[in-house]
Amino acid sequence: MKIYGSEICSGCRAFKSLMLERGIEAEFIDITENVANLRAFLHLRDTESCFDSIRAEGRIGIPVFVNDDGAITLDENTALAWIGQPPMEPEEPGCATCK
Repeated sequence: MKIYGSEICSGCRAFKSLMLERGIEAEFIDITENVANLRAFLHLRDTESCFDSIRAEGRIGIPVFVNDDGAITLDENTALAWIGQPPMEPEEPGCATCK
């Protein structure tokens, strides 16, 4: 699984912390690290229908999760289910302003 996000996003940092706590191995791609990462994220954001409401509301849309089979979700619990992990606890929210 790939996760597109940024170190400046609190929801992304929270998910990275959860990954460390649970020993989850996934590729975290920081979209603010370089232009290639940003370009890859923007291609997803501009072409995938799951971002329609995100774009309409002027939000960023991170973290976003891409499964090995190509499925894409903005929902942390869906992504966790893909890799056989239990859902996030209520006190582990993602970033509502970035999603």
